[in-house]
Amino acid sequence: MRRTMVTLVLSVAIASVSGSACAMKTVSSEPARCRVVGGDKLPAGAGGEQALCAAVEAAVAAEAPRTAASIEVRVLSASSLAATIKTANGRTLPEQRMAIMDRALTKASIERFAKAIAAELAKTGGR
Repeated sequence: MRRTMVTLVLSVAIASVSGSACAMKTVSSEPARCRVVGGDKLPAGAGGEQALCAAVEAAVAAEAPRTAASIEVRVLSASSLAATIKTANGRTLPEQRMAIMDRALTKASIERFAKAIAAELAKTGGR
């Protein structure tokens, strides 16, 4: 499972380098988009804005592959994130938040946050 997730994340990261860092293709007519605000607050070990969007896009592709959404991830601090998700029809889903109390964000914590975003989007079926 972990190897599959790593392969998926790397595939999305490589694909994002050739185009927009946060563009993602979906089956629906409107592609999902990821945008990071305050990426300069991310710790070096977290991988940066591109890695954050790649993790979100990979999780959405795995959990809610036929949904289109606009996802804005705000980096509140080196240990805290918040995300706003808007579906293709304009519906805003509940804000997702994550904070780590004892250390800075890591790649693993960002992947868990991305999965939470994807799960929330999957609940709605993109509607």
